[in-house]
Amino acid sequence: MSVPVAGLPARLALSASAGAGRFCVLGSGVARWRGVRAGHRRGLSDLHLQLVPSQGFRDSPSWLPKYRSEPKSYVTSPKLATTLVQILKKEGKNPDQLFLECNPGPGILTQALLESKAKVIALESNRTFLPHLESLRKKVNGKLEVVYCDFFKMDPRNFGIVKPPIMISETLFRHLGIEAVPWSEDTPLRVVGIFPAKNEKKILWKLLYDLYSSTSVYSYGRVELNMFITEREYEKLVASPQNPHLYQALSVLWQVACKIKLLHVEPWSSFGVYGQSGRQEKLKNKKPLEQINKQVGQNMCLIQLTPLPNLFTENLTSVNYDVFFHMLKQCFMKRNFKLMDHLQLLSPVNATAILKQIEKNGDMKITDLYPQDFKQLFETIECSKESCRWLFDDCMEEMIM
Repeated sequence: MSVPVAGLPARLALSASAGAGRFCVLGSGVARWRGVRAGHRRGLSDLHLQLVPSQGFRDSPSWLPKYRSEPKSYVTSPKLATTLVQILKKEGKNPDQLFLECNPGPGILTQALLESKAKVIALESNRTFLPHLESLRKKVNGKLEVVYCDFFKMDPRNFGIVKPPIMISETLFRHLGIEAVPWSEDTPLRVVGIFPAKNEKKILWKLLYDLYSSTSVYSYGRVELNMFITEREYEKLVASPQNPHLYQALSVLWQVACKIKLLHVEPWSSFGVYGQSGRQEKLKNKKPLEQINKQVGQNMCLIQLTPLPNLFTENLTSVNYDVFFHMLKQCFMKRNFKLMDHLQLLSPVNATAILKQIEKNGDMKITDLYPQDFKQLFETIECSKESCRWLFDDCMEEMIM
């Protein structure tokens, strides 16, 4: 089937050439996990800087967060850590499944996971915490690996030399012995962590692009995220037409792609905030941190984002997903328009025939459509008989080139 998106989107190159310098990874014999072939058992300390090839405009988004030394929230309460491990273990189907922990910091949750017999790969972006995590690694006999890496900046879509803590997932996972599985299989990896408060929305968008394009960690299968997110952002993710002030393209894309489950709600005051120096900050004496507190609200929500096995179909694929993204963005930019008006703006197909197929009234507001309705609308237009199914404006052409 021919669509006007030929040449879209260039796949992120997963192999990279070596350069000067080395990744800082603590410990040797990194790939100790069960079933890892001997050929993969090489320490990550042997890896080099990675060169990411230049991508097109669409693959170099301006919203990629820059690396900054901002305070981060960490699990610092052993009681909270124990509660979280109980929740995660209850939700998991495989008791020996591997956890990839993002920014473990002082390692309180790491310790609790290890005590539950889990295997953990700790990706820490603050060098200050690495010695403590390394000492913990030496005590647990192969159950923990520590990598100087920032999960939230993995596989940048811009180009240039990639230096720690930014890494390429293919290089990291290959040397850890983590292999890709088909999309239809169970989740190959469980990620746990806390979204950085100041970059939540940007990170959510980056993960969406990775998910729908089946790149980065999602090239390994339906990777499950178990992440703390601010209550405000959680409400946006699960919003529906009943919450018009929160309902947006982001809501639709995550609900179409994933099963979203609320696992736990915790007051933000339960977490410790550490600066780049590795010292815990006192909120009452730090005005910037007070501003962060106001920004993130009172509660943090632990949510589980599990990609759906039936996300991709004949008419929604990892090749044409960006047209789906554009359709949604255009719809929510003109959220008060009627469905019929949007159909005439988006596509030259017979709008009346499309409405009949999806069984919708053209006079309804576009934001009255539920996430699965948007997916059905997109797929119906995609499989229509007309040779040209979409009308492109300047913004669309820029996005695709």
